[in-house]
Amino acid sequence: MDEKLWYKVSRVIVKAGPMPFPVSETLIELLQEIITDEQAEFIISVYNRKPNMNLEEIQKKTDMDNTSLTKMLDVLQYNGVIAGTQSKTTGKTVFRLQPPFPGLFEFQLMRPGESEREKKLARLFDKLFGEMGELTSKNYDKLIAQYKNFPPVDRVVPVEQEVEAREEIIMPMEDVFKIVDKNEDIAVALCYCRHEKDLLDEPCKLNAPRTNCLLFGKTAQFCIEKEFAKVITKDDAKKLLSEAEDAGLVHKAFHIHQDPSRDLEAICNCCNCCCGIFQLYNRGVMPFYTITNYLAVIEDEKCVGCGKCIEMCPMKTIRLEETIAKIYETRCIGCGVCAHHCPEEAIHLTRTEEMRNIFVPPPKMASE
Repeated sequence: MDEKLWYKVSRVIVKAGPMPFPVSETLIELLQEIITDEQAEFIISVYNRKPNMNLEEIQKKTDMDNTSLTKMLDVLQYNGVIAGTQSKTTGKTVFRLQPPFPGLFEFQLMRPGESEREKKLARLFDKLFGEMGELTSKNYDKLIAQYKNFPPVDRVVPVEQEVEAREEIIMPMEDVFKIVDKNEDIAVALCYCRHEKDLLDEPCKLNAPRTNCLLFGKTAQFCIEKEFAKVITKDDAKKLLSEAEDAGLVHKAFHIHQDPSRDLEAICNCCNCCCGIFQLYNRGVMPFYTITNYLAVIEDEKCVGCGKCIEMCPMKTIRLEETIAKIYETRCIGCGVCAHHCPEEAIHLTRTEEMRNIFVPPPKMASE
């Protein structure tokens, strides 16, 4: 093994994203399962400065003939190492190198399968996330301060039916059904997070549906073309969203470049036990950082203290105080899961005047 080659390509791939992954033996072993030596050399030569380029820019950085270059780009796209999507500004296809997470993790586990290779990838990703937790623990104060300078990872969209006075106050991009109606290109993919957990023999505690990650626009087009996802109708998408709500899942919207003002590219339906973002928070890797316009409110006179909301809350932000449920607002992500599952209808969502940034530092793990 050319150690220098694999160290270099690891550095380039890590720098393609914002998260501080350690360049470790685990990461190198993971990348060796995904790319070849030749592909590693290509990535180093092309992407050593920036993670996204159009074809003309790539051609200037390599001496490959057009046929070989096209084949290289096609294989790397099909393998989920780069994603090629059309720029709205220039109309040209931009080929973006994928970092370990989010990026490689999703694409490597988005197709169904339970081969030994896929099980190995799941184990390596799991081990890598564990190493990230150790890194955060050793540099906790510094890294948590840095995360505050990053944009929120996603945006929480509330459960469809649980918004108070919804017709008057809910905005189109805060209504999952309106989001579906707005998009013509829609795809559905296997939930890579629950797939990873199945491969690790740690199945979802909610027994949530496996195929319910929704993709939109150019992201959907790319994933359909490269066989990561399949076309789905608007009605079927709405049915999946309703099933996700009944299963206790959180709608999390992802925008291009993590910018809510840009186009939406995906809605994941997330559980606390499997979701990569929840898991990275639970394992002490990174803060839970999201944005929301909603807040759960409990009507004390209706609450009977049954504890169902405590069981269902993905952020563990509800406690019983003198047999009445109490919500700690700084941790509430406004998902509406508690309201949707309250048997007494004692909880509703209310829209806040300003968008709320929810930043919850992860638990600090004991370092050896």
